[in-house]
Amino acid sequence: MFFSPLPYLLSFHFLPLRAVPKPKMGNNPSSLQSCLNQVCAGQTGCVGYPAFNGDPLYQVAWVKPYNLDSSAAVNPVAVVRPRTTEQVAGVVKCAAADNKKVQAKSGGHSYGNYGLGGPGATDVVAIDMTNFQKFEMDKSSWKATIGAGHKLGKVSELLYKNGGRAMAHGVCPGVGIGGHATIGGLGAMSRMWGSSLDHVLEVEVVTADGKIQRASETQNSDLFFAIKGAGGSFGVVTEFVMKTHASFGETVQYMYSFTFTSMRDQWRTYKAWQDLIGDPKLDRRFGSQIIITPLGCIIQGTFFGSRSEFDATGIASKLPSTRNSTLQARDWLGTLTHNAESEALYISNLAAPFYSKSLGFRQEDLLSEDAIKSMFNYIADTSSGTLVWAIIFDLEGGAINDVAMNATAYAHRDKTMFYQSYAVGLPKVSSTTRSFLTGFHDRIVKSIPSQSDVATLYAGYVDPGLGANAQPQYWGSNYPALQQIKAKWDPKDVFRNYQSVKPASGSSSDNAASTSTGTNGGGDPRETGTPRKDNGAPRSSTRWLFLALVSVVAQLLV
Repeated sequence: MFFSPLPYLLSFHFLPLRAVPKPKMGNNPSSLQSCLNQVCAGQTGCVGYPAFNGDPLYQVAWVKPYNLDSSAAVNPVAVVRPRTTEQVAGVVKCAAADNKKVQAKSGGHSYGNYGLGGPGATDVVAIDMTNFQKFEMDKSSWKATIGAGHKLGKVSELLYKNGGRAMAHGVCPGVGIGGHATIGGLGAMSRMWGSSLDHVLEVEVVTADGKIQRASETQNSDLFFAIKGAGGSFGVVTEFVMKTHASFGETVQYMYSFTFTSMRDQWRTYKAWQDLIGDPKLDRRFGSQIIITPLGCIIQGTFFGSRSEFDATGIASKLPSTRNSTLQARDWLGTLTHNAESEALYISNLAAPFYSKSLGFRQEDLLSEDAIKSMFNYIADTSSGTLVWAIIFDLEGGAINDVAMNATAYAHRDKTMFYQSYAVGLPKVSSTTRSFLTGFHDRIVKSIPSQSDVATLYAGYVDPGLGANAQPQYWGSNYPALQQIKAKWDPKDVFRNYQSVKPASGSSSDNAASTSTGTNGGGDPRETGTPRKDNGAPRSSTRWLFLALVSVVAQLLV
């Protein structure tokens, strides 16, 4: 297979080479490294450390941030790639003993790089779960045991090969199951079968004390509740036991394109789509989204059934007519492949500098005709600062909403729709682009009649711009319970990122925070309300080019 270094050149071109304070190792600068080295026991490719401040080789070969914008820059003190749960436990013990925080990444697709600690963090040990590739299928119960390092594309393939099975999950094949199934995991099949975390029956997890635990509805049930929606705040999940379903023999995929027309006229297209998906009795086999881009609108999705069953629903007659439309019957694997290819056009699987906003909508929050017109007028009249942007509205509800709000940490059981915006900046996200998406978001929020109690941000679309106290917006009415569970299982806040669950007041974490000088000698960055800003340290263009070339060569050798 031909290998090109171009993706790495492009990725590095966008990599923020910031002046980041050098991580401190406590009284003994080598104590953490010595401990982690002992855990790895000479294993090749097990642990990496930065050689110096902003080390580009470390960033490219070990850190691998997803969001390359300077506002999301991260510099963990170490990245570890363990191969066993026992090694994960050892890493957690090393970090806790050195007063470091721990975050794990599976696919590494956090919008704020939270699997690496999040923006401004310099006291984090990141655990890369890439080696956890276990897969077993119990063909009597059809329960699958899945390692936390698997990507969704591989999970789909393995499920199908082992008995023609399936489960609900998102459509991006490079997303990791470890984060996906502990945050929510929304996708085209969720209206039929629920979210990914609704399929989780049991987990193996390493907790803050470095112990290996099992959690389910009957064992450590409070921890299990927390992991199903806020997992990164409570431990490192190493494997899942998940229920599965028989896959569909046939599906119908559709796309209606309304491009190269006036943006102001697109409101009718959106309204027709929203009228359709706003029907509480809409067939649960029907998944749909509308995508707004600089070229116009596209309505696309999947019906999980035969063409004759799709025709019988009458759904097609409720969608706006266009000459540019396709309806195609596919088998199961063809459906998954097509969904992945379609999603890749709008939400890139490649690292880039980007900015995003999102919101969830209950049935009563769906947009009025005036709000829809205002939305498209705003897009038409406002400079985006980039040609690479998309605004995506996804149909949700169905089986997701059958589960009680307080049954899991995931707190969006009342939602009918989510939206997310995504814009790429080259070489960084400009203030114009940020203002474009923020202005769009503000206009949407103000148009919702009951906006005072919306608080509906999906933690899978994290927004660091909301500040360090955005947790109630992610977990809603479940947040107080999560704080109590956090105080029990992780009172010292070992599993921490910029917007993770904080322990309830009175925990040892609160006591430590009162005397701490913070990771950067200026207080806890989580209490400032905004991510730490780039200091804009000057750098030589010659040095920058040299480091870029060194980084690319190193990547080719890794």
